Amino acid sequence: MSDTLEAAVSALNEKLAGGEFDASAKFAIADLGAIILDSNGARISDDEADVTLSADADTFQEILSGELNPTGAFMSGKLSVDGDMGVAMKLASVLA
Repeated sequence: MSDTLEAAVSALNEKLAGGEFDASAKFAIADLGAIILDSNGARISDDEADVTLSADADTFQEILSGELNPTGAFMSGKLSVDGDMGVAMKLASVLA
């Protein structure tokens, strides 16, 4: 398993702690794998989700660190969204 994915899961679980996220989302990270976020937290998995957000590893890292706004990444074409856009917006507010 990728150290990058393990570190991302840890960081996402910290961001999700105490937050209300009652849907499911998948971060599909090019050449690394996928992370699922749901009411149970974040974990490395490629399960089905309400929305899939796809990006390369650099873009994902920038979003996770707060350097890049998820909406800005989507608008610039660095992040693609497939599925429920409302869930994507909810996730963006939880991770902010």
